[in-house]
Amino acid sequence: MLMADHGDRSIDAPAQMIPRRTFVKAAVSIGGSAALAACLNREGPPDLPTGPTDLASLPAGQHEWNDALSTDDHGNNISPRHHLLLYLNYTQDGQPSPEDRHTIEEAFRSLDRAYQRSNEGLLFTVGYSPTYFERFETFPEEIDLPQPTALAPFEDPAFDTPDTILHLASDYGSVVLAAEQALFGDQDTVNDVEMKATLTGVFERADRRTGFTGTGLPAENQDVAGIPDSKPVPDDAPLYMGFKSNFKRNQASEERVTIQNGPFAGGTTQHVSLIRLHLQQWYEQDSRHHRVATMFCPAHADQGLVEGTGENLGDSSKMTEQDCPAHTTEHAQQHGIVGHSQKTARARENDSPVIMRRDFNSTDDDTASLHFLSLQRTISDFVDTREAMNGTALSENGAVGQRTNNGILQYMTVERRGNYLLPPRSLRAVPPAQP
Repeated sequence: MLMADHGDRSIDAPAQMIPRRTFVKAAVSIGGSAALAACLNREGPPDLPTGPTDLASLPAGQHEWNDALSTDDHGNNISPRHHLLLYLNYTQDGQPSPEDRHTIEEAFRSLDRAYQRSNEGLLFTVGYSPTYFERFETFPEEIDLPQPTALAPFEDPAFDTPDTILHLASDYGSVVLAAEQALFGDQDTVNDVEMKATLTGVFERADRRTGFTGTGLPAENQDVAGIPDSKPVPDDAPLYMGFKSNFKRNQASEERVTIQNGPFAGGTTQHVSLIRLHLQQWYEQDSRHHRVATMFCPAHADQGLVEGTGENLGDSSKMTEQDCPAHTTEHAQQHGIVGHSQKTARARENDSPVIMRRDFNSTDDDTASLHFLSLQRTISDFVDTREAMNGTALSENGAVGQRTNNGILQYMTVERRGNYLLPPRSLRAVPPAQP
């Protein structure tokens, strides 16, 4: 049996009765040594290569994952299946000491050596909030990193202000669990590589959030609040809303999201939202035509452009090919509906997106959720994209409601927001404000 508690959640069932992918997802969500042991028993101890001996061979940017990810037949990057977000606070008052900086870097270097940097090994980033930088006399120069705020007239989120966010991702749930255990001193080695240091004593955990993405996982984990009891999520859907979203041409390039100037050049900024999903109407009342129209564009629905989850679209959601962004107001007035992708495609620069999404679903608190994780050169790029998604002018003109028929706004509630700086790898360990 896997028997463990995480808050008021527990699993107490014979392992063979739980589908493997559901079991592994649950183990990641629970965390701890018992969950890791159960996960290893179910997944089988993965025979994974270690990381490079020469860490100078790793990319300068922590966020530069694309070359390490698998791709589908259309060249779209495939996200790792299991994700863990650890919210951490630096335990000391004032500015970090050189000794703590060395300890933290040694812990991260141990992970770099322990696992191959890929979706089948381990990918991770560490970021720092505006609150972290308040301990310094000056704020980082040339960095657009405001405190999080509400970004729509209809939302009232709480704000995440811990010092640090650590994002761990892998196709293996046991890998993210083992990395967490090793970082906090619960095991001396990871993937047979010695941990030269740990984060124990320099960071303390403020929150822990988990998630998943990939074909089959949403369907296997839909017995949660926010999704009808009829289990409507398609078996091949990578996300709860039934459509894929990682089209290559709908993503900013890693170069576009990378900070170009200043002491943190080579890094990027990160926004993370926790979004609760409300999919009863989406699946129980809305037609397939309506779901395609509100997710993509009314023209996509009318022309039958989207098959299944959208795999047939290739490497693009076909927004610009169909000239959907230019017809947003017209579609709202003529159809009384406007699409989510159609609206956000208006926030482009030289016909290219300005943010890169790496979001994933979650069942934390037994509720269907989305951790919307985006990377961008400046937080303003994310804000501009979110404002385009809001479609406020469309609702003011009476063409659509503030949320109803205005993309997918009515099916989600933003619960939390947080902004972070992901420094280049050379500055990832409690960086100074002015390196």
